Amino acid sequence: MVGSDSWMILCQNRSMATKTKKSGKKSGNKSTKSKKAASSQTPSYLGLLNAIAVAETEAERFLLGWANVSPNPEVVEALKFVAMREGEHGKAFAKRMLELGHEVRWPASTASDAKFAMACSSMSDLEKFDAFGVGRKPGGPDVFDRMFENKDLDPVTGGLLGRYIAEERDSGRVLRTARTCAKAYAEKSAHAKKPAAAKK
Repeated sequence: MVGSDSWMILCQNRSMATKTKKSGKKSGNKSTKSKKAASSQTPSYLGLLNAIAVAETEAERFLLGWANVSPNPEVVEALKFVAMREGEHGKAFAKRMLELGHEVRWPASTASDAKFAMACSSMSDLEKFDAFGVGRKPGGPDVFDRMFENKDLDPVTGGLLGRYIAEERDSGRVLRTARTCAKAYAEKSAHAKKPAAAKK
């Protein structure tokens, strides 16, 4: 998902690459030939696929939780639209991993549970946009460009990544518009409360 999750994808990618190397060292009962064969069958970009599958699946969950408690119809519509995309991305990358002979490694961390609880909380939509780091124009280098630095990408995975990136960028625009709506809603609500407070 565009925002803080984009950086999480890159971090998880490095973590997965490390785990893959470590697991290879422990398999001492395999022959050298078997190790070479297994290594050649494990794509160098597997960690990236895993990270995207995990991040997008979790994003769908907390976006829908947020949509269920938002009082703003425009924000709800945007959240549900982006959540649909996130869920589809999660499944698409998990499917691609299966096609390559691997399954998604789901994290044991409960960080996503805390995020979901915040999404379902009584915080305002504007507060949630800022807390989750979404709905703002991205600054600095485009993190998505780095995904194509790997020259080992096969055509099918490359095509999947291309569609994912294009949709993520568009989802960023959708969420930025939604944040603008949330800000206007908050200002309108605050303005409506002032006369009521003055009467008291």
